Amino acid sequence: MARILNLIRVQLRRDLASCRGVAGQPLRTISCTLRKQEESDASSVLGKRWKDTAETVIIGGGCVGVSLAYHLAKAGMKDVVLLEKTELTAGSTWHAAGLTTYYHPGINLKKIHHDSIKLYETLEAETGQAVGLHQPGSIRIASTPIRVDEMKYQMTRTHWHVTEQYLIGPEKIQELFPLLNMDKVLAGLYTPGDGHIDPYSLTMALAAGARMYGAQIYNNAPVMSLEPTSDGKWDVQTSHGTIRANRIVNTAGFWAREVGKMIGFEHPTIPVHHQYIVTATIPEVKALKEELAVIRDLEGSYYLRQERDGLLFGPYEKMEKMVLQDSWVRDGVPPGFGKELFESDLDRIMEHVEKAMEMVPVLKKADIINIVSGPITYTPDLLPMVGPHCGVRNYWTAIGFGYGIIHAGGIGKFLSEWITNGEPPYDLIECDPNRYGKWTDVPFICAKARESYGFNNVVGYPKEERFAGRPTCRTSGVYELLKVKGSMGFHAGWEQPHWFYKPGDDIGYKPSFQRTNWFGPVGRECKLVMEKVGVIDLTPFGKFIVKGKDSHKLLDRLFANTMPKVGMTNISHMLTPSGKVYAEVTITQLAPGRFLLVTGSGSELHDLRWIETEVAQGGYDVDITNVTEDIGVLGIAGPNSRKVLQKLTNEDMSEAGFKFLHCKSIQLAGKPVRAIRISYTGELGWELYTDQKDLAAVYLAMMEAGKDEGIDNFGTYAMASLRLEKGFRGWGAEPADFIGKAALQEIKAKGLNRKLSYIAVNTDDIDPEGNETVWYNGKVVGNTTSGAYSYSSQQSLAFAYLPLELSTLGQKVEVELLGKKYPANVIQEPLIHTEPTRTRLQKKAQSKA
Repeated sequence: MARILNLIRVQLRRDLASCRGVAGQPLRTISCTLRKQEESDASSVLGKRWKDTAETVIIGGGCVGVSLAYHLAKAGMKDVVLLEKTELTAGSTWHAAGLTTYYHPGINLKKIHHDSIKLYETLEAETGQAVGLHQPGSIRIASTPIRVDEMKYQMTRTHWHVTEQYLIGPEKIQELFPLLNMDKVLAGLYTPGDGHIDPYSLTMALAAGARMYGAQIYNNAPVMSLEPTSDGKWDVQTSHGTIRANRIVNTAGFWAREVGKMIGFEHPTIPVHHQYIVTATIPEVKALKEELAVIRDLEGSYYLRQERDGLLFGPYEKMEKMVLQDSWVRDGVPPGFGKELFESDLDRIMEHVEKAMEMVPVLKKADIINIVSGPITYTPDLLPMVGPHCGVRNYWTAIGFGYGIIHAGGIGKFLSEWITNGEPPYDLIECDPNRYGKWTDVPFICAKARESYGFNNVVGYPKEERFAGRPTCRTSGVYELLKVKGSMGFHAGWEQPHWFYKPGDDIGYKPSFQRTNWFGPVGRECKLVMEKVGVIDLTPFGKFIVKGKDSHKLLDRLFANTMPKVGMTNISHMLTPSGKVYAEVTITQLAPGRFLLVTGSGSELHDLRWIETEVAQGGYDVDITNVTEDIGVLGIAGPNSRKVLQKLTNEDMSEAGFKFLHCKSIQLAGKPVRAIRISYTGELGWELYTDQKDLAAVYLAMMEAGKDEGIDNFGTYAMASLRLEKGFRGWGAEPADFIGKAALQEIKAKGLNRKLSYIAVNTDDIDPEGNETVWYNGKVVGNTTSGAYSYSSQQSLAFAYLPLELSTLGQKVEVELLGKKYPANVIQEPLIHTEPTRTRLQKKAQSKA
């Protein structure tokens, strides 16, 4: 070990001797890096004709931007222009480690990874440009029992995907990576086809393909300003002229904030210093007959792969040691920064170096030829921001890529299909740029990026919570009253109770792959709502007021349902042109032409952007106001809820006086409240909308009035369980020529080949939550979409997509949970009727009697 430390120190001294300072930052020039990149791309200098119009202008020539140019041009789009401020790959692309993997813990991003690798496998043959793709496979190493459980958990979410993935034992791991010290290795998650690629060569091949299909790429063409036009287009001004574009796409990497600021956005991205080490030739590596699989030592928090006859090793430092380039967020990126690097810091990575040497002993005597420390861009949750942006027309982003190489190919394909077809090819809402809002300030960005980088290889549990940067400025009027009473969850910047504590409970956030400390208390809360009365904070809902001359016409166009009459509510769905569900929204007509739209917390700006786009394209005379932060929401539910509310208002709250799916303006404890009777838990209940400043007063009044009725708090975990056991779903009629109607009619005419089925699962100490694999006769036949434990029926329930022939009542299947297949059978939904249904059936029975 002394030898490797000395060699690293010598290398650092050599690097520092050749440093240049840019804007006060110590940087190493490209000459200190893995390879010299002195080639110029003669075909994209500005000696050719300058285009003054374009269908799409892409800003940024890293691998993501060039991939989008390639895919758009290949799809047949004319006039695709990419503008790069200096030269292609300048930024984060050129110094990336180039890892490629099919693996991702998220269901949707697995598709992105898959599409990327499949493209990279064929790109050289298509363009004639080598890409340097190596596919020796990869192994995620488990050296603790909880890591083995994590891998089993991930396997349950993989079988129904096209990607191969296997849980393998020590013997197979040793075969794939014979240089490993196997003393602590218990198992591995093996993904064939994984590997690495040369980022520079990949980008140049994509650029060659883009030009081959007609795209124009301009180097040394920095964007100076972006000006929107009245018809939704953009004037993109550069030092060489102005281009009028139908749309612009920001793919500018760590320059993305600078581009966003040109039009008033503060994109929540921040550069992180990522370091990796490259060794000289190692005799034991050189002697191998086959390339080593890439390994990821999760406990050591690093990746390691073969680089020629040596090794490349990259750690993810702990959050207290890692470095953010936060000055770039405050002051901007230094104008001259491009293909430069930061000064390396041995102290930050020594803990990981030592762990790597323990796991791969040949590293102890390896010579170091390079230590690379470069900027990679992070968002608060480590996921990129991909898609059209709310608040402005025809501005798209593909930014915030901590793993740009593996995402580039798939994201280019995804965005190209969205742009050309008018809708995304599949759901990728977790990467929607509109998941962030004004609450994502700089301190929050820094805290979350630090946490995300340090947590790169922590155990990924179900229902994961991360606490850095919380709470934000988004707290409801009852947050201060509730924050110490239970376990809080994070929803689009809001704090919302998941479950509440009682004396004797095992409190706090204690994640697990099995049932954990919240299981009993959530059952208690379900019983509360079923038998007495519970109150829940629902403030995080996205809330919009739509009014104006064309409000009814607009909503008829947007939603696949008849608009409710004044004083009434329904649940409606916005569909895409191909008939896919884009959003589920609760709509109430408050007054003639004045509507309240309520959507999920994570869908607030996602849905608002869709609505605003239709308004602009259709020229509707409407006014839309986002009142999400102005209005607080409380839910009250249970058989005693009517009694509690009646004590606080003179309004008739009886069945006859306040019917299901009706809305009234009432005074509750002297405060103005908009009450909507709804059955979101399946029990008698109301949603109460009031000013945030009045929310605490309304809450305290209800808790006082409900003492004799047994009132108490409940959280979102109980609500999810109650909803599932009631099978609560609402689908509207088709009265108007709404978006997606023709496609939906065509789907209906052709018939379905699978059905969303309601199943009961015979489990032990684990419950489905969604995205688990469903088996039948040893074959994968479907997947669950949601799941929970039903405390009323004492069994696990789930919804699952099954082939039509396996969707009949009583059909037996198996659901995989943590590596074990549990018997399940299709049952009649709902398991327990909702309160409105029970009331209707009782009345029907009484009328017959």
